[in-house]
Amino acid sequence: MSSSPQFVRADNVVARVIAGETLIVPVRRGIADLASLFSFNSVGSTVWEALEKPCTLDELVAVVAHSYDVSREKAQEDLEVFLNEARAAGVVQTAG
Repeated sequence: MSSSPQFVRADNVVARVIAGETLIVPVRRGIADLASLFSFNSVGSTVWEALEKPCTLDELVAVVAHSYDVSREKAQEDLEVFLNEARAAGVVQTAG
């Protein structure tokens, strides 16, 4: 079993794809927090789709590098920023 942390979508969000963008709305105390609306482009949407099940950073890097014309190094650099910001915003969490 891997000791690398796995990431997954937070339970307290609602997501919809509208006009090719994924819109994420955190739900707090049963109410959508529209002041914290997030919009993901196609790369962010690909990552969001992958996060439906727990994924390690390496697994996400492989998905992005395979899906887009980007090096694994650049994908990892961008994913580290994305995951840090998404975790700080409460839309992604560490699995387990």
